[in-house]
Amino acid sequence: MDYATLKAFKPSEYEDAADGYRSMGNVAQAAKDRVENTVAAGMRKTLQGEAAEAAQKQLQALAKNFHYIQTECGVISTALNGFAYDMAAAKRNLDTAIGDAEGCTVNEDGSVTYPAGKKPGDEKVADGGTVTGSAGGSPTSDALERQAANIHPNPNYGKAMGYANRIADALKEATDADTKWAPKLRALKADDDLTVSARDWTDVTSDTGGVRDAADAYLDTIKPPPKNDWPQDNANWWNGLSQEQRDAYVSMHPASIGALDGLPSAVRDDANRMVLAEARGAAQVEYDTWLKKHPEPTRYTDYINPMTGTIMKGVKVDSVAWKEWEKARKSAHKSIDGMDAIQNRFDQTGRKGLPEAFLLGFSTEGDGRAILANGNPDTADHQSVYVPGTTAELGKIEGDINRSVNVWRSADAKAGGESVSTITWLGYDAPDSVPKDAPFEHYAYDGAPALNRFLDGLETSHTGDTAPHRTVIGHSYGTTLIGAAAETGDLNADDVVFAGSPGVKVSGADEMDVPKGHVWNEEAKGDVVPDLGRYGHGGDGLNFRIPSDEKFGANQMTTDTEGHSGYWDEGSTSLQNQALVVVGKGDKVELKPPPNPLTSEEVLRSK
Repeated sequence: MDYATLKAFKPSEYEDAADGYRSMGNVAQAAKDRVENTVAAGMRKTLQGEAAEAAQKQLQALAKNFHYIQTECGVISTALNGFAYDMAAAKRNLDTAIGDAEGCTVNEDGSVTYPAGKKPGDEKVADGGTVTGSAGGSPTSDALERQAANIHPNPNYGKAMGYANRIADALKEATDADTKWAPKLRALKADDDLTVSARDWTDVTSDTGGVRDAADAYLDTIKPPPKNDWPQDNANWWNGLSQEQRDAYVSMHPASIGALDGLPSAVRDDANRMVLAEARGAAQVEYDTWLKKHPEPTRYTDYINPMTGTIMKGVKVDSVAWKEWEKARKSAHKSIDGMDAIQNRFDQTGRKGLPEAFLLGFSTEGDGRAILANGNPDTADHQSVYVPGTTAELGKIEGDINRSVNVWRSADAKAGGESVSTITWLGYDAPDSVPKDAPFEHYAYDGAPALNRFLDGLETSHTGDTAPHRTVIGHSYGTTLIGAAAETGDLNADDVVFAGSPGVKVSGADEMDVPKGHVWNEEAKGDVVPDLGRYGHGGDGLNFRIPSDEKFGANQMTTDTEGHSGYWDEGSTSLQNQALVVVGKGDKVELKPPPNPLTSEEVLRSK
């Protein structure tokens, strides 16, 4: 970069442009939210049929476009601020060198003209002259220049040389910044179409990474989140940032922001949706690549009668090769299934009164993580947090999301006008299988701190005048994790509901960190998991006590479902009882009658 260009450079113009892109991003975000949560949601309440479904698809595509614009505007804004920051540093160095060059003239090419002068003791006045500096001096070159200045008869020569070198350093700094940023800024462009494809979102990931690396100096001016990850400290950090700093951090580190307990749910949702969109794009590209490498084999083959060994005419069955291929295909598509289930929940907002959804956590690492709320927990009078059990993972999260939806519908109907938020919390690595992994306790203890932080974060981010009523619901191994959280920390809950519990690591309801009488248990007919898990996770080592045991001290709720997975069946008493607890109406819960206190011998005598 030449001297005249840097001298005339105005960082504020790029900062103003960054503000403009940030404002445009905010407009796009507002438009996306309006399309999803007002227009589309309103249509779902009142319209049905093929035309309505077609309109919904168009609205979903429009919302995706706005989301893409929002995300890219955030990246562009940060890039412009980063470029302006780097150039401003070079400009300051240039202006300082010019200001210090008193008695000399800085020319339009960056050279420095010095006046005539003489050293003390010299009789002759040495002529003035002009010098051009060089950037990036070394100890050797600096020593040679000092030697030359000492030898030179004009004392102004050395000063001018110093100014010229500083100017050259500033120009090199600006040139390096321009060279670094030019390809980054040129890369920030979209395809010339109106379709936001998977490739577009992978480009966003690439753009973000490039800008994040280039803007390291600018981003270093923003204080990072606290390392202890305590919700209140996270909230204090966030509240201490300017809006520009918040926007920059979200655009460059959406996964980090989305994972911070204690931040407003709307902020986490915005960040996690960016992560979700980029992850979905990457997964689709990866899946498409897999399909190209693994073409589908012929599906159907002749059926051979196992008794006669002859081909049955007109009868076709799936070939072995196709079955193996289909199994591998489903595995390759698994993460997409989970992400689509989350998106499907977003797309259900407004249907039968279902509230807006908030994505409070998301990751594709390992088996994946997802935390999804029905309704904003920050403003809800009642919150419930559902912890799923063994085999829970991102690829299978649809069923767990639906359970929380059912809890919301039932609880909302019983809330008497108060607001409810129900949350699916897949924030831990659940056991992958019942026989291999579920007997081990480390999954529970590894996940317990994360659950406690999340619950504390709900307390921190809540904005209501009064504290919300909070219920933690666990299913199967999820109950074991809840027990471990109570055993090793402070479970920030008012009520706890166990369903199909194999044991919770503690031996009594009084150890669950909730008020007396606020531990509830459901065990359905035909559910064999409680007794199967008793000897692995039951508390009170000698007796292996579980929540279904009378001595544990839990309120035993009536169930009308069967088996291990029916506790959230729509319209069931099992679900209705949970909903009553969620809205703080435990006194209306239907309880099982207490067991007969008589011994079997006394029962026989009484007859």
